[in-house]
Amino acid sequence: MFRTGRFYAWLDGAMNPLLTASTLPFQIPDYANLTDAQFKEAMEVGLIEQRTALEAIATNPDAPDMENTIAAWELGSTTLERAGSAFWVVKAADTNEQRAAVETALAPKLAEHGNAILLDRRLYDRLVALRARAEAAEVSLDEQDRYWLEEHIREFERSGISLDSDTQQRLRELNVELAGLSVAFEQALVEGRNAAAVLVTDPAELAGLGEDGITAARQAAQDRGQEGWLIKLTNTTGQPVLENLTNRDLRRRILEASLGRGLGGEHDTRQLVLGIARRRAERARLLGYEHHAAWVAADGCARTTEAVLDLLKRVAPGAVELAGREAAELQKALERDIPGARLAAWDWEHYAAKQSAAEAVDPALLRPYLEYHRVLHEGVFAAATALYGITFHARPDLRGFTPDSEVYEVREADGTPLGAVILDPFTRPTKRGGAWMTSVVDQSDLTGSLPVVTNTCNFTRPAEGAACLLTWDNVITMFHEFGHALHGLLSEVRYPSRAGTAVPRDFVEFPSQVNELWAWDETLISRFAVHHETGEPLPAGLVARLRASRSAGEGHHTLELVAAMLLDQAWHTTVLEELPTSVEELESFEAAALERAGVAHELVPPRYRSCYFSHVFGGGYAAAYYGYLWAEVMDADACAWFADNGGLCRSAGERFRRELLGRGGSIEPMQAWRNFRRADPDVSHLLRRKGLPVEQR
Repeated sequence: MFRTGRFYAWLDGAMNPLLTASTLPFQIPDYANLTDAQFKEAMEVGLIEQRTALEAIATNPDAPDMENTIAAWELGSTTLERAGSAFWVVKAADTNEQRAAVETALAPKLAEHGNAILLDRRLYDRLVALRARAEAAEVSLDEQDRYWLEEHIREFERSGISLDSDTQQRLRELNVELAGLSVAFEQALVEGRNAAAVLVTDPAELAGLGEDGITAARQAAQDRGQEGWLIKLTNTTGQPVLENLTNRDLRRRILEASLGRGLGGEHDTRQLVLGIARRRAERARLLGYEHHAAWVAADGCARTTEAVLDLLKRVAPGAVELAGREAAELQKALERDIPGARLAAWDWEHYAAKQSAAEAVDPALLRPYLEYHRVLHEGVFAAATALYGITFHARPDLRGFTPDSEVYEVREADGTPLGAVILDPFTRPTKRGGAWMTSVVDQSDLTGSLPVVTNTCNFTRPAEGAACLLTWDNVITMFHEFGHALHGLLSEVRYPSRAGTAVPRDFVEFPSQVNELWAWDETLISRFAVHHETGEPLPAGLVARLRASRSAGEGHHTLELVAAMLLDQAWHTTVLEELPTSVEELESFEAAALERAGVAHELVPPRYRSCYFSHVFGGGYAAAYYGYLWAEVMDADACAWFADNGGLCRSAGERFRRELLGRGGSIEPMQAWRNFRRADPDVSHLLRRKGLPVEQR
């Protein structure tokens, strides 16, 4: 049943709870009672509501002002944003056939909806008219109003508002096709990752995996109805399990399974990759750009592809050289074990871990000191309290988006409620790989909403009653993702669409990378690195070795990352006529791109290959994966600032909060940076951190 004006819907006799603001604290969706059908229905109703609201704006006879145009635009999106935010996080964390079907059904509708808005000349003209009135001092717009207006006008112009009707029609078709292909890629990727898991039938091959790892592998096999032990894959090319496995042949099989994902068989993604790349290239040309990468860069902090490639070219040669020196050391270690053997890519992580154990801290020795909840409370939360004065309080009465998730209320130093954070730490077959942050409720002064953010990870689930013990990489992931969460929680903006992480792709990773700094803080380590059985802190000597190991493996890490970034750029700077047309050409295109960029290295494959590059072909980082490095430039510069201004303390944290985190996307991001740093980002801090040459320019 529907009523015009404000829309209402009933499903199986009950009103859909997503159509009105949740009555639970912080407006957390009532996940315990939501059905998959209600997600779909609420988003479809939200599409109708938003289009109706925008039609009212477009046809409003009154002169445009902040209330009847900007505020009305934002408020008209409420239902769609509420339903979509609630759905996408649960779809990624715990998918099923019904949720996959909802995503598939909605993808073309959402693309068509976006087309209908951004190609509506009446809406564009109204925004331009509002800008003209502001310039003529007929209306008063503050900094946030002006930035909202300029960004929306620019989005219309970047989306083809000035194109003729035939070209716009083709643009609409491309957008819908791309939406469907990206959904198909992501679904094939998850299925392919699960299918590529390596089955082990000889327990002797599992030497080095450890009791927890063996138990998890046994359970994974049983869950699939198989005998033996199943080694599941992560999203990246490199697999963390390779660090511990001593059986060289098993390491080879695991890495080859990882590298081969999507290159054939039932879960072949090659045709999807080509279809996406070719349509993006065609769309960019229609919009007047040389290629898709130019279109993307213009919307980021970089502004030009030349600026992006300049940064990558400054880092790549030094990374290759540094990786080469690391490889020489690992070759020696391999020969001590297997005389005459030649180092292979599947040996790298294992011997790097052994080297780390000799020079720094053995990961197996460190694990008992890294219990998940203690790291969370005495590390991640404690750093946020020290910097921003905020505190965290468990809310077991509230249900998150999965049965595993935990909800925490966040309060200001004076006890005022600030928002909530929902954490979902453990891996499951139905969860997308990797780790990420989302916003379920956006902070907004306009709506009065407090933020609700999430962190989702893929840590190994402990056995029943056992402690959840982490690797050091897991600890870094927790701090990183919580940096994103803080960006959302500390938002202080008027419009919900500009809250928190609503910033360009090459800026969004910056606050999260800065937050990694505190994982290495000696005082914090003494609090969160405590033996889960004895209660003893990590010995001071191990703390010193751990901190000294921070730059270990920097060549490998930087090279695999930069290689993936350059691969992303290759797909999206290549014009349509020069892109592959056959799946048989995909691997040669990839190899040639890496060779041309000077980053082809047989021992260091890209962090992601094309066929499982989720960020680029399934997510929102197409031609923008470079953003991690661009953000790292600002991260290194900001860390230098913290070092000069008291480090982990309230005075430094307050300035970082008020001038950067709190601004979200309400003003131009680089202006927020300059307000904070009083200068443009200085790349020399990053080059020194990585041990790379700092050239004079």
